[in-house]
Amino acid sequence: MSGFLSLIAWSFLPNLVTGWTQTLLYSIFIRAGDPHPTPGTPRWANHRRKIHILVVTLYLLYTIYEADHDIQSTPTFYSSLGVPLTATEKEIKSRFRRLAALFHPDKIKDTTQPISDANTYFVHLQLAQDTLTNPTKRFAYDRFGPEAITTWQHCSSVADYVYRGFKSLIPYYTLFALSMYAFGLLGYLDWGKFERWLILALLFLFESTSVTRPHPPLFLTKFINPLVTYLPNRQPYLQFQAVTLAKKLALTTYLAFSQIGPLITADTTSGNIVVDKNGKGAGNEEQALRQGLERLETSVKRLDVDATNLLQLELAPFAGDEKAMGETWKRVREWLVHNTIRSDPMVRDAMGRSLARRRGDAPVGARGTR
Repeated sequence: MSGFLSLIAWSFLPNLVTGWTQTLLYSIFIRAGDPHPTPGTPRWANHRRKIHILVVTLYLLYTIYEADHDIQSTPTFYSSLGVPLTATEKEIKSRFRRLAALFHPDKIKDTTQPISDANTYFVHLQLAQDTLTNPTKRFAYDRFGPEAITTWQHCSSVADYVYRGFKSLIPYYTLFALSMYAFGLLGYLDWGKFERWLILALLFLFESTSVTRPHPPLFLTKFINPLVTYLPNRQPYLQFQAVTLAKKLALTTYLAFSQIGPLITADTTSGNIVVDKNGKGAGNEEQALRQGLERLETSVKRLDVDATNLLQLELAPFAGDEKAMGETWKRVREWLVHNTIRSDPMVRDAMGRSLARRRGDAPVGARGTR
């Protein structure tokens, strides 16, 4: 549920964070007094596209780190007892006896520690010892986690646990597939359709193999765990931990497809981030033309407002003086007549022919062109 809430949240948050980041970067990297790229220009749109990709990428990396941190910070039965994943029954019992000698409630001399906490911790150690020394429960714990030990009370054999665990996968992946199909019909998952279904199929294959096979997947034991344990203070993944991390990675990849994928090849030449239906760089000429006309209309309106304001500013000294205003408008009309009407070639030609009829010696140059 938290993954879906995260997906919904990051359908709205990136634009807000991108806007803040773009403003901050402009204030840092552009010198004071220099003009900032304005919205609606290709440069501004290109910057916004790159910043948006960076913001979402950092968030995706953070979600992976958060998932791994939660897994590593949650103790397992193996880490509580301090034994490796390959520990034998003899090694587990020996380790438990040493811990019991230290943490048994009857042997704790520190009176500052509450007895209830000591009892809880000792019960946890005893449950870990009982689980890991029982082959059936150990099989279930490695694949399904502690919930299988505490809640699946009717399971008594390996077959029961496998059947119960595999049966729980069917509703989860069926709902996931139906949700993807429904969102695809609504046009929300157009980018990377094949890759989404491939990831879902690989995730199902990995989880079904992890919970049904008698041994952990080779990919986990030969590649992932050696790489993880190479780093300091880190424990290898159990099967149920690896499945949890894989689901988080799948959700993160889906989010990358939705947020980053269409932006990689988006077109910013029109001053906006234009993406076509398939999520590829748009050569959507009709949409670009419409946006250009809208910007032109906005510019014309702005110029009209500026011209009106300038005219009112010029006439401000004559406000309230009707005689001065009348004389001003008279001069304006005369100026329009002299500079607009009389300067027109057709008007000058007509005046020249009129003067030629009145005076036979009227110069031909009255036509205005010779």
